[in-house]
Amino acid sequence: MELLNTPSPSSSEMAIQKKWMHYVQDFADDMRTDNAGNAIGILNPDAPFKVLLAGHCDEIALVINRIDDNGFLHFDKMGGINPKAAVGMKVTTLGFSEAVTGVIGVNAQHHGGLKDDFGLTDLFIDCGYKSKEEAEKHVQIGDLAVYKTEPEFLMDRYISGRGLDNRTGAFIVAEVLKRLSDKGCDVGVYAASTVNEETNMGGAYFAAAGIEPTMAIAVDVTFATDYPAVDKDKHGDVKLEGGPVLAKGAPINIKMNQLLEKTARKLNMKVQYELTSRMTGTDADRMRLTGAGVPISLVSLPLRYMHSPVETSSLKDMEEEIELLVTMIADLTGEESLNPLD
Repeated sequence: MELLNTPSPSSSEMAIQKKWMHYVQDFADDMRTDNAGNAIGILNPDAPFKVLLAGHCDEIALVINRIDDNGFLHFDKMGGINPKAAVGMKVTTLGFSEAVTGVIGVNAQHHGGLKDDFGLTDLFIDCGYKSKEEAEKHVQIGDLAVYKTEPEFLMDRYISGRGLDNRTGAFIVAEVLKRLSDKGCDVGVYAASTVNEETNMGGAYFAAAGIEPTMAIAVDVTFATDYPAVDKDKHGDVKLEGGPVLAKGAPINIKMNQLLEKTARKLNMKVQYELTSRMTGTDADRMRLTGAGVPISLVSLPLRYMHSPVETSSLKDMEEEIELLVTMIADLTGEESLNPLD
């Protein structure tokens, strides 16, 4: 909840990273940061077999690109903002001097409403400023804004809010490290809260290039399709409370998936699948192409309403994903070959 209540717009993740590090430092053998802004907790730093877990902490955001003469703030997207989800939302504008509440104004339906094909350029933020001069005392070009929402529990089984993509992943990799610190393991484990995934995935590149892992697992979210109006024939069948989702496709190391599936059978745990035929669209893509090449897999949390202010996921799925990763890593001997031809 502390992570979910901390703004972490892509390109400005410092506040959330400091909280993540404060939590992880109590059980990590070592801590590391890098020039991208990644925060990395480590177990067994001298082990030659290294497992990198990457959960990105950044969230989509709005970036101020113009202040008009009447003090209204105009914006572009920092990550995959859906204009239709932004209409009528409250926002927190993270100005250079202070955080200020604003609203994304909308033309009244009585005056014609929004045109059917509206985009971000048709929207604006109203913070109550009366002029450009007043606004510039609080905000400048390049400042960021996030939706002003609080996470909510739904029937004590789901959690809903903004930025579950992918602060849930940053939380999961921290919890995996914590439990492995108690359970013990024979390999090096590098839990990374990565930055910039929503915009350029540069954090994942820095992390993998610096660590040179034996294997890397991206811990992210994927599209749940268990709600009305989703075409399952087109988008697949992924459910909340259906278990962690494993990716299958050309980028994914087959032997790593076999290890995950073996662990799921050991735990009598259901897993789901998604297809990532060419690319995964996650940190895994950048980690894979560092150094001499890194075998990768992707383990995802089913998520409803992706990139909206009310993203929704299951607490049960989160717990099972943590258990799956902890058990798989604890069972590694450090002698495993990830070469599909061996």
